[in-house]
Amino acid sequence: MIHRSGTGTVPAPGQHPGPPTPAHLGQYAYLGYGLLSRRLTEPAVEVEDLPRLDGIVLSHLHGDHWDRRARRHLDHAVPVLTTPHAARRLRVVHGFPRTAGLRTWQGFTLRCGGDQVRVTALPGRHAGSPVLRGLLPPVMGSMLEFGPAGGAPRLRLYISGDTLVYDGLDEIARRFPAADLAVLHLGGTRLPGGFVVTMDGVQGAELARRLGPRAVLPVHYGDYTVMRSPLDAFLAEADALGLGDRIVHCRHGQHARIAATSGAAPVT
Repeated sequence: MIHRSGTGTVPAPGQHPGPPTPAHLGQYAYLGYGLLSRRLTEPAVEVEDLPRLDGIVLSHLHGDHWDRRARRHLDHAVPVLTTPHAARRLRVVHGFPRTAGLRTWQGFTLRCGGDQVRVTALPGRHAGSPVLRGLLPPVMGSMLEFGPAGGAPRLRLYISGDTLVYDGLDEIARRFPAADLAVLHLGGTRLPGGFVVTMDGVQGAELARRLGPRAVLPVHYGDYTVMRSPLDAFLAEADALGLGDRIVHCRHGQHARIAATSGAAPVT
């Protein structure tokens, strides 16, 4: 069961693939170098109302993914899996000692009772220009493989993180063919100067075509003023590529059930 509770937040049973970003309507997210973005929507759930978390997967350290309320109110004993860059700051500055920094293709297994999820860090680029990439925090995608402890995975969930489409992402499909669900961070986030640092509708549909997941859940759009590409742009591009029947329509606060059986259609 997926519960879409925030900008790029999609809690799953027992684990928490994305961190809560409980900023409220009108509040600002800090993006670094004096850049701010105003929130346009309310979160579907407050961080204090979340269920017990067994782990958090954080694609990178930006204010629209990890804000002041999250770091203040989350249980600091929860394991956090993120980039090495973010892990250093979370451990030393934010006081989350159980943070692990994963390099690309490195994996980490979280276990809860008789179940487990294997998290593998995947490639990602927050910007096309090497100069701009040097100014932005490194970002990772993630593959989450859910299954019984010590057994084979029964469901694969891909989370893109705030990446743009580039050829380095093609290796994901070779190593992890046919994920059950791809959670794509969209929005066409645009910085001053016209620099786009997250996928717009065209890029999101192209990544879905390249990776060929069984179902696609679009997130990370319409929540902040810097997000300029609407959901409708992605849906139109996905339809044009023949992917419209794979889209999981799940708005803030809604749930979607993804069956692990190969070939099963998503049920929302």
